[in-house]
Amino acid sequence: MIKGLYTSASGMIPGLKKQEIIANNLSNSSTSGFKKDDLFVRELSRAERKLAPKKSDWQTPLVDEEYIDFRPGVFDQTGNPLDLAIEGDGFFRLQDEEGKTYLTRSGTFLVNSEGYLSYPGGLLLTSEGGPIQVGNGTVNIGKNGEVEVNGLSVGRIVPMSVADVERLEKVGRSLFAVPEGVEIVAATQPTIAQGYLETSNVDIVREMVEMIISYRDYEANAKAIQSQDASLDNLFNRVGGR
Repeated sequence: MIKGLYTSASGMIPGLKKQEIIANNLSNSSTSGFKKDDLFVRELSRAERKLAPKKSDWQTPLVDEEYIDFRPGVFDQTGNPLDLAIEGDGFFRLQDEEGKTYLTRSGTFLVNSEGYLSYPGGLLLTSEGGPIQVGNGTVNIGKNGEVEVNGLSVGRIVPMSVADVERLEKVGRSLFAVPEGVEIVAATQPTIAQGYLETSNVDIVREMVEMIISYRDYEANAKAIQSQDASLDNLFNRVGGR
């Protein structure tokens, strides 16, 4: 019976984490380029339990892992020439004042006070030759990423990626930090769509269903604990009354 309490309590932990993840996904359902998070939970076999790292005895039955779902969102036509989307693999490469690199699928760009294409917050969009300066001219961006201002080429946007996208780290605002030692390489045959934005890949209806299911699982485990606790209380009263 004590083991049953541990098992039920262990089952409640992923439920709480799942609720947090879903709430964050829903709050970013309208964020351009946002990639949803999810939780992988599985019950281990008896042999695997002996090898699995554990925080305490009662957390052993479950292993949970948070991961990012990198599936693309749909394209939303905005008509804004500075809104860009990547068809295929890859990310836009951004750079801060210190030269640190960030990747994003969100193409919500603007022209900063110095005439450079930048991301909201100040990060600069980089091309093969560095930041792209467009001034106040008319910007046209081809499918191959070639950036032209008033008909003159000023750079080419090359979508970048890494060998294992799972190693990218979310840092907010649809941005991903690249850990040290991870090589950034050109993506394979992507194209640029000007005047479009990639929407979040969050399916609101699916997330709501997952939230209800997760809550029901959590509730079932909570009731199981209450039932077992009542049984233990009854047992102790009987033994103590003799």
